[in-house]
Amino acid sequence: MSERQLPEGFQDLEPYLEWSLATDRERSIKRQTSPMTKITAFYHAIVPRMDEILAHLEQYPLEQVPADAQSLFYLTLSLAKIAPAVEMYGEPVPEGLDALRLENIDIYPTRG
Repeated sequence: MSERQLPEGFQDLEPYLEWSLATDRERSIKRQTSPMTKITAFYHAIVPRMDEILAHLEQYPLEQVPADAQSLFYLTLSLAKIAPAVEMYGEPVPEGLDALRLENIDIYPTRG
């Protein structure tokens, strides 16, 4: 039996696991290299579930998030990354802004 990739009740979002990316850089690249049809499909799949997703994630202390919930959390971060493309720009990359040229700085370094 395979390990669950998303928590119980969220399996309908598994077709969008390609958006479950750990770093901001990965999420930026995914947004900029994806067609708007894929971005919009992901957006419309996850937005209606956000209250439920956030309620589920709230139950875990940051240091004790299980892997399936971590994948769900990464989906929410990808939503934050792609929402402007859907809600404001109508395209993956606003004209004149190549976010891939920006350097991402982790202001919350991993604890050792």
